Amino acid sequence: MLNPFKKKTTPAADAAQGEPSHRPLDLGSHTSLAKTARVSLQKAGLDGLRACVYLVLDRSYSMNGYYSSGAVQYLAEQALGLAVNLDDDGVVPVVFFDDKSYPVTEVAVANRTGVIDREHRGLGGERTMGGTRYEKAIGTVVDHYRAYQGSGGTDPAVVIFQTDGHPQGPAAATTALAAASKLPIFWSFVSFGPGPVDYLRQLDTMTGRAVDNASYWHAGFDPQRQVSTDTTYDQALYNHLVAEIPAWLTAARAAGVIA
Repeated sequence: MLNPFKKKTTPAADAAQGEPSHRPLDLGSHTSLAKTARVSLQKAGLDGLRACVYLVLDRSYSMNGYYSSGAVQYLAEQALGLAVNLDDDGVVPVVFFDDKSYPVTEVAVANRTGVIDREHRGLGGERTMGGTRYEKAIGTVVDHYRAYQGSGGTDPAVVIFQTDGHPQGPAAATTALAAASKLPIFWSFVSFGPGPVDYLRQLDTMTGRAVDNASYWHAGFDPQRQVSTDTTYDQALYNHLVAEIPAWLTAARAAGVIA
């Protein structure tokens, strides 16, 4: 059974031990993504932010091609590139979902090669791919984060939530996201596919939330090779993942969501 959440350190504790508050990891070939993510964090004024990074992955049947092409694996590596900047151990809890949500697993520097294919096949591969129930994944992340809080964790969380389609139960998804707005969790939605997801485009105007706790970016039909107005796809992704976090932090603190 996985730990409820990875162990955190604090700047004060690290200082007392004479160690830096954010110890560098041996990233090997992953150094480039980590550096790119750091540029986006610095641009957004988030250099020094400490946060847990989650990755939520759609396993609806229409996602099959993205799993086989390696696009989902690449997103997991991009998530890891962000996590090593924000989190002391650079481990990303991963939640797969379709009609249901699956038990939380982890992506880390040590196990990242081929990890998505291994986990996907372990869940039955394309034979068991189902629908698109956002609320199931949201609930799993919330439960996991509450366990982290229960163990004394205080860092906010950033969730990279990937999908390629509209939720089957939009009302349930909206209710779940609204309830989650009372927690220090920011949801960065990213969609794969030829066109944007209308439901996700409405996130900024969604009512019933304590604060606006989500953003959305359409990554395009071929997310590994997408060219945007930014220099590279990697930089574009990171820019969009973190762009709305500063405003959310300000609003969440004002609303008492973050102490």
